[in-house]
Amino acid sequence: MQLKYIFTFLIILGLTSLVGSTGLFAQEKFTLSGTISEEDTGETLIGVNVIVPSLQTGTVTNQYGYYSITLPKGEYEIVYSSIGFAPQKVRISLSENVKKDLSLTTDTESLDEVVIEANNERLNIRSSQMSTNTLSTTTIKKIPVVLGEVDVIKAITLLPGVTSAGEGASGFNVRGGAADQNLILLDEATLYNSSHLFGFFSVFNPDAIKDLTLYKGGIPARYGGRISSVLDIYQKDGNKREYHASGGIGLVASRLLLEGPIKKDEASFLIGGRSSYAHLFLPLFDNDNIAYFYDLNAKLSYNLNDNNRLYLSGYFGRDVFEISDSFANSFGNTTLNLRWNHLFSDKLFSNLSLIYSDYYYGLELKFVEFDFDSGIRNFNLKYDFTHYISNNIDLRYGINSIYYKFNPGDVTPTTEDSGINPFKLTDKYAWENAAYVDAEIAVSDKISVQAGLRLSTFNRLGQDELFLYENDNPIIYNESLDIYQKATPIDTVSFSRSETIKSFANLEPRFAISYLLNDDSSIKASYNRMAQYIHLISNTTSPTPFDIYAPSGKYIEPQLADQVALGYFRNFKNYSLEVETFYKEVKNRLDYVDDADLIANNAVEQILLNGEARAYGLELLFKKTTGKLQGWLSYTLSKSEQRTPGRTSAESGINNGEWYNSPWDKTHDISVTGQYELSKKWSFGANFIFQTGIPTTYPEGQYQYNGVIVPVYEARNSSRLSSFNRLDFSATWTPKPESTKRWKGEWVFSIYNVYNRKNAASISFRENTDIGQNEAVRLSIFGIIPSVTYNFKF
Repeated sequence: MQLKYIFTFLIILGLTSLVGSTGLFAQEKFTLSGTISEEDTGETLIGVNVIVPSLQTGTVTNQYGYYSITLPKGEYEIVYSSIGFAPQKVRISLSENVKKDLSLTTDTESLDEVVIEANNERLNIRSSQMSTNTLSTTTIKKIPVVLGEVDVIKAITLLPGVTSAGEGASGFNVRGGAADQNLILLDEATLYNSSHLFGFFSVFNPDAIKDLTLYKGGIPARYGGRISSVLDIYQKDGNKREYHASGGIGLVASRLLLEGPIKKDEASFLIGGRSSYAHLFLPLFDNDNIAYFYDLNAKLSYNLNDNNRLYLSGYFGRDVFEISDSFANSFGNTTLNLRWNHLFSDKLFSNLSLIYSDYYYGLELKFVEFDFDSGIRNFNLKYDFTHYISNNIDLRYGINSIYYKFNPGDVTPTTEDSGINPFKLTDKYAWENAAYVDAEIAVSDKISVQAGLRLSTFNRLGQDELFLYENDNPIIYNESLDIYQKATPIDTVSFSRSETIKSFANLEPRFAISYLLNDDSSIKASYNRMAQYIHLISNTTSPTPFDIYAPSGKYIEPQLADQVALGYFRNFKNYSLEVETFYKEVKNRLDYVDDADLIANNAVEQILLNGEARAYGLELLFKKTTGKLQGWLSYTLSKSEQRTPGRTSAESGINNGEWYNSPWDKTHDISVTGQYELSKKWSFGANFIFQTGIPTTYPEGQYQYNGVIVPVYEARNSSRLSSFNRLDFSATWTPKPESTKRWKGEWVFSIYNVYNRKNAASISFRENTDIGQNEAVRLSIFGIIPSVTYNFKF
């Protein structure tokens, strides 16, 4: 079966290349190519528009600042433009291939004019790419956030189709998908946990970020492994011309970033760190608990010559949480990526990456005297090519190979008298491979198409002690009690690492089309299928450090998602409008039986059932892109449900096999975000959020059995918490905006939750012993929180 898929893939690749070559020799053509960077820093620029007005065509620079466009022989005026930079017009005579590197200078007048970027308004209307948002770091820094700490994740939750996993949480849900269905990349390395301090902060240092793009649908074939979204973040390369520093000092955390040339215009470094320190003040209040985080971003860039560049980047982050003498918790991500950019020709760009990613979770339970460690680690080899075949066709293709090691848990006693025996949950191993081809084709002046195909395979490799069950059924249904129970293993078997326990293969087609109604409006449609082979085993609605990842295998099937979307896009003089509707179906969505035990479980297949999920909705994004007042309004109307029917007619399934609201379903989601520049010294920002309350399950009765009160619950997720709403405000004061001194600083004053709304994070039930009756107790995370931060750079 895999061989058939490989042949299909090669045929499509060959046909696409053949189509691209057709007509190349109809008239004499030459290629204009080069790299675009920032004048002051030498930093390569992503998404710079390279426009040929006379032909009404253009292109944009890739993730490494490179562009290539093929044009008929002749003279042209080329316009290079990017948000926040002064546009440049260059006269080019094409009688041969021309390499044109260019540096753009910062335009202080137009800086920050657009708060949401989309390559270029004209090219965005024509492009077949849809369901995509790009945020500038300048915009992110102006959004009021909790405790004054700039947060990338909370910024993207202000966009349509994206909701937060909960107040104070850095997890997010996209178009009705679960948090573990989002692929989060930092310099191409996978991050498995995006939060610090259990969700109060995200792991991304805004000073180190160069570009951020969120794909919600119409996802290009070069991405895979998750079924809801891709958050692709690139770090800055580091200033190649001057030494600089930037940072901020806040009430609970501070950050510092240093960058500069190792060899001017050729090599540079970047190193940045953050840390919180609120725990240092806890002893003053007779509180011996500890909670803090720290992280480190680093990058080296080296231009070997015009055709070769090397990058070495990494991230390290840790959270430490201790409660008195009870327990200590440490968790975090580690990534390392070595990349080589190579130009085979002015039309063929390549990037080879060797990536290491590790997520570690450690827990020391002091009162029972043992340590618990778990995590997931992968080694990833990627080789990607961008082939600028003609003015109308860009072709991307490549391969990807990932080796996984899953450590579900290791228990070690900390003292000889602890009474705990060492216990190791069985490590699991897997190998995921993929090959893809993606073509962007300008079919005509009005029609643009993006067609792609990804072939992914997943091999569950050998492990020690794999449980075997009668009829390969790890979970059985007790019809008399109407409950699911763990099956008893009938045997265990061990495999060598080179053996394959089970393999999977999936073809993942991607297609998007844009039809230009006129120069200012278009309609777009897209379809994509995606496969996800690793699963988050968790009983919470957001990714927490207690979560364990498990691979597909003998008893767990990969998740498969199909999504279609249709949209209308319109540019006005100072505004833009995007309206999209989508429908998504997910197969093999894991669900847990009632009373599932997830902690230190060496056989999670005994508590899991395969179900299905669906989500559909309407998204609206209205933006004001110029003037002193800028901002956007986003609205999402959506529904997210899942269902786990019985495997046979005798089984009841979960929730009697009926559809029920997924834990992250929010019918209405409204966000209003704005920034106003009063003067060069003062600017203001505000955002208002309203969301339908998240689903929950309440007890509807109780009975007594052998002196024990047993609650009776309603149908799963049939109730909701109260609606969520909040208003935030910030003011930025720049004391000396026109100062020519090297040191520049600003003060940011913010108020989170201005009117002190007590939004419910959860509702729990207990017996009030004073009155002898049951009562509901609401937990609220935040009330009103003022904060102040001093940002600087020199």
